Amino acid sequence: MRTLINEVSKSIGKEVTLYGWIHRIRDLGKISFIILRDRSGLIQLVTEHTPEFPVESVVKAAGVARLNEKAPGGIEIELKDIKVLAEAHGDLPIAVNQDPAKLSLEAILDHRIISLRNPKILSIFRLQSGILKYFSEHMRNEGFTEIKTSKLIGTGTEGGTGLFPVQYFDRKMFLAQSPQFYKQAMVSSGLESVFEIGDAYRAEKHDTPRHLNEYVSLDVETAFIDSEQELMDLEQRILKSIFKGLAEDSAGIIETWGSDIPSAEDVDKIPRITHDEAKEIISKESGKKVFEINPEGERILCEWAGETHGIDAVFVYAFPRRKRPFYTYPVENHKTMSFDLLFRGLEITTGGRRINEYPMLLESIERFHLNPEGLADYLDIFKYGCPPHGGFAIGLERLTQKILGLANVKEASLFPRDRKRVRP
Repeated sequence: MRTLINEVSKSIGKEVTLYGWIHRIRDLGKISFIILRDRSGLIQLVTEHTPEFPVESVVKAAGVARLNEKAPGGIEIELKDIKVLAEAHGDLPIAVNQDPAKLSLEAILDHRIISLRNPKILSIFRLQSGILKYFSEHMRNEGFTEIKTSKLIGTGTEGGTGLFPVQYFDRKMFLAQSPQFYKQAMVSSGLESVFEIGDAYRAEKHDTPRHLNEYVSLDVETAFIDSEQELMDLEQRILKSIFKGLAEDSAGIIETWGSDIPSAEDVDKIPRITHDEAKEIISKESGKKVFEINPEGERILCEWAGETHGIDAVFVYAFPRRKRPFYTYPVENHKTMSFDLLFRGLEITTGGRRINEYPMLLESIERFHLNPEGLADYLDIFKYGCPPHGGFAIGLERLTQKILGLANVKEASLFPRDRKRVRP
């Protein structure tokens, strides 16, 4: 029977059978130390024989578990037998068993299939799996229904810009920027509160540490709200659940990356400021008048929040109407019931209340110079009655990046897609 490495401590003095990859070999002549790796961790194997296989070979190893305070983890295996199940070539393109900080990002991504074997790199996606788990659990606990929507669409959710065209039989379609229209349809269907975890695509010609052209979006939409403030309340509850879960089961990963997790009390301290107030704070902190909130402004706002409220996160709301999609609910002075959440210097969420009144939506479509005929299916949602509603989307990779303090969002994507990278 197979024993996982993290279970060996229960079998001290007994023979165990382990399966995994050869992580490192140290041959001292009369004795050899082999580090074996499986999904649960690393362990030292001790043998008097010289290994005849290279690192990353897949093996079955049998031996007796012994306590040894000098061994990694305080336990080692006196090897009795080892069988190679798949021998690796000796010309690894990158070293899997070294600190990834010694590798360039390009080397890591160019050899992604191999670099994912590095335990520290792989830990990014163990933590990311936890984000997905606790997000989903929280949404279900609040009565939300999970949906899955098409990623092939006939028109854009934000006016047709930034779309990837796709040849669909004899017509052109597009990859979805978000499930926005479908989320609203399902709210109107009677489900009222829905969420989706799915891919989103943006044909934006960025090449920065904060952008991906394909990313995973954690989408939320809910009915019978009065304003965006209720959505910010909801996101704070979601984040508290995610952070609590990660603090419990991913503490070692967070420590490995030299980061930390905000507490529930910290999340409750997140300030809420208007877009105009945000510009004033940036102007004051930077010493120069600003008219837009750019990436540097986002960093300044988070530093300000950390100094004044004890958490480097801030909700910015009441964005100008010209800066939001046509379906965003307008208020006086050309503002909207919309918001962003900035976390550790980066926008990780955009959301707001949506227009649910048919005449108002027609007026907005005209204001944004859109074609109502191209939005006919969407308009039917509101033509036949739709409750007041709103929602938001959290970028999974950006949230992962900021939790762990990664330098580039591409590090938080298993197989990132940007303007240049389309493989592996």
